[in-house]
Amino acid sequence: MPEAAAPRRSPTAAPRSFVWSRALFLTLLSGFVLLPVYVMLSSSLKPLQDVSGAFRWLPGEVTLSPYADIWSTIPLARYFLNSLLVAGAATVCSVVVAVFAAYAVSRYEFRGKRVFTVTVLSTQMFPGILFLLPLFLLYVNIGNATGIALFGSRGGLILTYLTFSLPFSVWMLIGYLESVPRDLDEAALVDGCGPLGALFRVVVPAAMPGIVAVTVYSFMTAWGEVLFASVLTNDTTRTLAVGLQGYATQTDVYWNQVMAASLVVSVPVVAGFLLLQRYLVAGLTAGAVK
Repeated sequence: MPEAAAPRRSPTAAPRSFVWSRALFLTLLSGFVLLPVYVMLSSSLKPLQDVSGAFRWLPGEVTLSPYADIWSTIPLARYFLNSLLVAGAATVCSVVVAVFAAYAVSRYEFRGKRVFTVTVLSTQMFPGILFLLPLFLLYVNIGNATGIALFGSRGGLILTYLTFSLPFSVWMLIGYLESVPRDLDEAALVDGCGPLGALFRVVVPAAMPGIVAVTVYSFMTAWGEVLFASVLTNDTTRTLAVGLQGYATQTDVYWNQVMAASLVVSVPVVAGFLLLQRYLVAGLTAGAVK
């Protein structure tokens, strides 16, 4: 009888050693990423004396009191509201301005267009700390001259975060809107829409993944910023990133409450990221390729 032929391997099939190596690498990487999350979770379920001493992987005593105490040790709810208002307002302003600016650059020819795009991109070359002292002096002088309270107010912090996220948002949306066919604009104009009608009824829905990516970027930039928030705010307008330092006193640090508060305030951000992950990946990929 003729000998049976050995099964042929698909030309695109990866070697077994590569598959196992990749699985091992991804497992180690996942463990490295999730280890701090486990330490944070386990520490938030321990009494303070267990966290302050030698670290133990398994809690000797499980308690939920840190999750109740975080609201009374510091005004966490007020800090959370301040962060939400500042990050939300800065994100909305950044996205709205970026959409109009990117649409104008991607659809119209005007003098200084190339200079404008290069200038927008070049602003990302400078570290943010260079603008801390100028902004501080500018806000204080504006307040003394006009009475407009920018220093120590949410409005001043919103304006600051807007200057951080807007250049990158404009640059990224320019690349994404240029990938949207101009035939859609022309079809909308033929159907009776004006330039703004074509933008909001045709271009914006087609560019929604890029807009979502810009929205997530702008929100995360404002949500986790510490340096400017620590200088440009006071006790009333303090944000979460700075307010969490209130769990440290002159005599002790409430590490279990710090971990519990960190988990609580990260839940909305993580949930929103998971819900928008599909649009975020699509928007970042399209903008980067373009």
